[in-house]
Amino acid sequence: MTSLPSSIFQGGLGDQPQSGLVPKVVEQTTRGERAYDIFSRLLKERIVFIGTPINDQIANLTVAQLLYLESEGSSQPINIYINSPGGVIYSGLGVYDTMQYVEAPISTTCVGLAASMGSVLLAGGEDGQRACLPNSRVMMHQPMGGTEGQASDIEIQAKEMAWLKKRLYQILSFHTGKDIDQIEEDADRNHWLSAEEAQEYGLVDQVMNEGNLDALKSIHANGEASDADSDEE
Repeated sequence: MTSLPSSIFQGGLGDQPQSGLVPKVVEQTTRGERAYDIFSRLLKERIVFIGTPINDQIANLTVAQLLYLESEGSSQPINIYINSPGGVIYSGLGVYDTMQYVEAPISTTCVGLAASMGSVLLAGGEDGQRACLPNSRVMMHQPMGGTEGQASDIEIQAKEMAWLKKRLYQILSFHTGKDIDQIEEDADRNHWLSAEEAQEYGLVDQVMNEGNLDALKSIHANGEASDADSDEE
């Protein structure tokens, strides 16, 4: 990371999971056994999982998955599950812009935590297809970061942070329907919301529970049917 992107971020940047801890899935097909890591198997179902802080590496992997799924079928939905404390704003905006760019409808679901940049990605899903699981938490706040150097460099950095703050609030305002001034007031400090509060705020459209989990399962129906056809080929 260069000094500018790495110093402006939302949320913490923790350790990434070790690849050796990723489980494998073995399937029996007409061609014999196939082994996948769990995330590759989910990708076959058009499911993308963001389960870490968002940095350049995670953003690049997510963007690549979205572009791949778009090339495989732009009319089939893509499902993004988010459990993230946030991360580097530039990285997150790259994922957000790709979500808006692809033609495939994208559903977003918070499982556990969608904080900071994670809340922006959660809100950026297709209208009517953004959800939280019942005990999820959502948090939004203003960008934070730091810099050093001569006065002119600090001034440049401050202007860039102010621009990013304004842009993030514009995005949240667009997806929630809230006035930008209201977004700015609420995000001045860590603003925590329950799943129900996130729905009321406009960050998501529904809270998944036993009564509507069938609706979530139906989102994957096309992907499952497509996978079955490919195994028979």
